[in-house]
Amino acid sequence: MQELVFRLGDPAYTLLHRAGLAGLYMTLKQLEQEKITPVEGMQWDLSNPRQVVLRWEGQDQKSLAWLLHESFQLNEGLISLRGLDSRSMRVDAQAIVHQGILGTFLQHNSTHKADGVTTQSFQFEGEDAVQTQVSYKKLRSYVYQDFASNLCDDQGNFLRKPISVAGWLNPGAVVRHVAFSANTSFEETPENALVLLFAPVACYYYTLRSRLRDKRAQYALVVPEILDLQQYAKYRQNTNLRNAAYQDFYACGLGDAGLRFLTYETTVRLANTFPVPRCQVLTLGTVAWATQQKTRTDLYVVEANATVCHNYQVCRDFLRDKPVKSKEGAFIASSFARELITENLRRSQPWYTGIADKVNSNELFQRLAYERGGLYKVMQKVQTDEREKQFVRTCHEALYYTYGQTAAKTKQGEEPNFDKVTVRIRTSLGRCKNAASFREFIADFWSRAGKLPTLKDHWQELMQFVIQENQWKKSRDLALLALASYPGKVVMRQLLGEESAEDDIDQEPPQEQAFDQEPPQEQASVLGWDD
Repeated sequence: MQELVFRLGDPAYTLLHRAGLAGLYMTLKQLEQEKITPVEGMQWDLSNPRQVVLRWEGQDQKSLAWLLHESFQLNEGLISLRGLDSRSMRVDAQAIVHQGILGTFLQHNSTHKADGVTTQSFQFEGEDAVQTQVSYKKLRSYVYQDFASNLCDDQGNFLRKPISVAGWLNPGAVVRHVAFSANTSFEETPENALVLLFAPVACYYYTLRSRLRDKRAQYALVVPEILDLQQYAKYRQNTNLRNAAYQDFYACGLGDAGLRFLTYETTVRLANTFPVPRCQVLTLGTVAWATQQKTRTDLYVVEANATVCHNYQVCRDFLRDKPVKSKEGAFIASSFARELITENLRRSQPWYTGIADKVNSNELFQRLAYERGGLYKVMQKVQTDEREKQFVRTCHEALYYTYGQTAAKTKQGEEPNFDKVTVRIRTSLGRCKNAASFREFIADFWSRAGKLPTLKDHWQELMQFVIQENQWKKSRDLALLALASYPGKVVMRQLLGEESAEDDIDQEPPQEQAFDQEPPQEQASVLGWDD
C-alpha cells in the first residue's frame, strides 16, 4: 500500500504549497460529499485539520490518474475544479476561475489545448447594470488532467527522486538560463509536486486595472496563508467568493486585490481574528525581455487587522469601480484614489502616505480630483489621527475663502477662473522639497485665506503637526488630498454655519462631477477611463 502524509507544518512548504494542500483537502472533501466511489484501494483521512493522509493499493499511476481526472475537469470548455464544486457555481463565477487560471498558472499555450474562442454576455451588477461581451478560450484539455505520468516512472510506479518544476506549476519558478537548465531549474519531490497541482483550487484571481503600473494585461494571483485546512475550506466556499459577480474579478492594485480577498467575510463588526490573517499577492505581466508570456513582476504580503480592514471597507464604500459603456461594449473603470490608498494599507502605512510624490502631474491630479466626492467621504470615515482631519478641514476652509476671493475679484459677466487657482496651489505644493519650503507654503496659503475657524480652535495641535521636522511630508500629502477633495461651497457654507440649506451634507459638490457618473467621452483618456 502506498501512503502519503502531507502536513501543513512541513518546513519545505511555501505559501503556495500550503494552498495546494488546502486545495487537495477541499477536493477530497467534495468527493466525500458527492459520494464519488474511489478507484479500487484508494482512501484518505481528513480528520486532522493540519494534515491530509492519502492511501491507495492499486498501481500508482492508475490511482493518481483517477484522482486527477476527478479533480480537474471541464464544463463546456470551462475549467471545472471539483474542490470548488465549480459546476454548481454561476456561469460568470466559473468564467472568473477559468480566466484567472489561464492568466496565471496556465498562461503559456503549451499547457492547454483549446477549441477556439467563445463569447458570452455577462451582466455587470449594480444600479447602472450594463452587459459586456466576454471572450475566453474553450478548452479541450489542460496539463493538470494528465500529470499522473509525470509523477511515475515507465512502469507506473511513484517516483522517488525530485522532478523539474515548470512555471505553470509554480508561477515564477522558471529556468534562469536555458544553456544551464540542469543547474538553474527548480525541482520538487513528487509528493510536493502533487500538492502544488491543487494550488489553483485554494487561490484567487484578479485582473488588474492599475494606473500606477503601466503594463498591459496584468493578473494578480492571491495565495492565502493557511493555518487550518478545515477553516480555510469553509472560507473559500463562502458565498461571496464562490459566486462573485464578473465585475468582482477586477482590482485596481495589489493592495486592493489582497485586501478584497481577506475581507470578504469582514463586516462593520470587525473581529480581532480573521479566518485568513494574511495572503501573498503576486502579479504576472509583460516584461520587455519576454513579451510572449506573462512573467512574475511583483510579490507582496498583505496582512489584515481591524484598522486596515475598516479603512479598506470605507474605500470600497465610497471609491467604487464603475461599469462604463463604450463602443466596443462595457468595461470596468477602476478607482485611482482607491489604488493609491490600498497600496498604503497593504504596507500598514498611513492611508495617504506618499500621495504628493505619486500624483506629480496635472493629468494624475485630474484623475484624483475626479473622485473628489468619494475622497471627501473617505476622509470623514477613516480611522486616523484627529489632527490629520483637522488639518484637512483647515485646508478646505482656506480653499473656500481663496475661491471666494477669486470670485469677488472677477468682473461682472465673467466666469471665475477657479482652475487657475487650483493649478497654482498644486504647483506650489509640488515645489515643496523640504520642511522649510512646506512651512513657507502653508503659512502663505493659510494667511492669504483669512481667518480660519478650525485653525483658530486647534491652533496648538495644528502647529505641532506642521512644525515638526518629520511631519512635513505627511502634511504635504494631506494638503494635496484636501485640494483634490474640496467638497464645494454648498457643503462648506453648511460646515461654517454661513447658511442653512436643504441639501444633505454628504451630497456631491454641485459644480463637480462625481466619480460614479460616466465621464464625458472627450475626457475619457485624460481621466484614465479608456479601456
